[in-house]
Amino acid sequence: MPRSNRPKGHRNGPGEPEANDLSQLRAGWRRSETKRDGEWNVQPISAAQAVKSYLCPGCNLEIAPGRSHLVAWRADGVTGDAADVAGRRHWHSHCWRIK
Repeated sequence: MPRSNRPKGHRNGPGEPEANDLSQLRAGWRRSETKRDGEWNVQPISAAQAVKSYLCPGCNLEIAPGRSHLVAWRADGVTGDAADVAGRRHWHSHCWRIK
């Protein structure tokens, strides 16, 4: 039988997070982005997770339930993290890209 050069698996050391951490999967792979007006936290919302209707601030059109989109909030706000999260907005993916 030929030898396999694939790793047998990564073992996490002490203090390392789990490779398939459920909270990270539920978070939707949140990331940080820099736009002209500052730093933003961006989290994708899948079509299965989109159960409500929202108004996109980029085009002022409705984001229908069942349509994938993004949620964005300031990462460098002066008023603090709680106010930044409270000020998050749902954007069409295209509208966010051209912001």
